[in-house]
Amino acid sequence: MTQSLITNSEMETIDAGEAFSKNISAGAVVALFGDLGTGKTRFIKGVCKGLGVREHVASPTFTIVNEYQGTEIKIFHFDFYRMKTSLELQEIGFDEYTYDDGVCLIEWADRVREFLPPRRFDVFMKLGASENIREIMIEETSA
Repeated sequence: MTQSLITNSEMETIDAGEAFSKNISAGAVVALFGDLGTGKTRFIKGVCKGLGVREHVASPTFTIVNEYQGTEIKIFHFDFYRMKTSLELQEIGFDEYTYDDGVCLIEWADRVREFLPPRRFDVFMKLGASENIREIMIEETSA
């Protein structure tokens, strides 16, 4: 599955994440790639909304991982922006999360690419032609 989208506002990016959430289930890993300000966290807010998370969703920039409870599934939201070494992955038990039956949403996945499972969704986000436009490409990878 490869899907390309263009959103014209933060709300549309959240809506795109919510729509995408219908494609994922227990054990899914979603790796997000993109520069600062491309909408990764907004997209994740939408995915969480679609999975039934009622609490506030925010990027775990300083804690590396936030856990949320969806309607039927646990969600693990990672942010590796401030990660300095791959040793931090071992310290938090990253492998255990990615092979768990929850959903893993990973911001700054480019920093941990070699540790990602082969079966996942890659979400590439970039700025569009104007300030509010985002270009989103979603690819499903397999082993």
